[in-house]
Amino acid sequence: MNNLQQDPHGDTPVATGCGSLADSTIAMVLLHGRGGSAQDMLSLSDVIGCRWCTCIAPQAAGHSWYPLSFLELLERNEPWLSSALFRLDALFTQLDEDGFPSSKVVLLGFSQGACLAMEYAARHPCRFGTLVGLSGGLIGPPGTTWQISGSLDGTPVFLGCSEHDPHIPRERVDETARVLAALGGQVTQRIYPQMGHTVNQDEIDHVRKMLQQIKS
Repeated sequence: MNNLQQDPHGDTPVATGCGSLADSTIAMVLLHGRGGSAQDMLSLSDVIGCRWCTCIAPQAAGHSWYPLSFLELLERNEPWLSSALFRLDALFTQLDEDGFPSSKVVLLGFSQGACLAMEYAARHPCRFGTLVGLSGGLIGPPGTTWQISGSLDGTPVFLGCSEHDPHIPRERVDETARVLAALGGQVTQRIYPQMGHTVNQDEIDHVRKMLQQIKS
């Protein structure tokens, strides 16, 4: 098996936007959904309005972080899932070297990217600047029990999703909120009736307020 097969996301590009590293006090890592792109997420950051952040958006190989549903058995999404988590971990390591410890990093994902972001946070609990999961949840089949070990140390967490999302069961969003709270996250969960699988203005406004709180 060659390296591409073992680590499909290992050499994929990373798009940057918003402020420069030298002029920013906060970094924001943005993870796109299935079929999306890094540029999609930079466009979202423009809508949120965070010119004083440096924004980093990695691109998934083939526009997908893992091939099957996030509710599948974990092994069926390998090696893509592990590769995506390794890629994200490498970004945090580089940001720390650049002067942005995890407490100054916002991790935001939409859809499949939200699932990846929340899974990374649960597996690597520490004090993040903020965690944002838009239409996503922890990864694993129904009945999964997530290990509660380590601490998010009061990290503000925002989870937003439609009440009847065609891809994300409400029960999984609830489970994700409970797990992240048990890990010490300060969780805000908002469920929207008839929203569909998208991002709404209330979510954008809430994320903007969270970023302003970190900035101040």
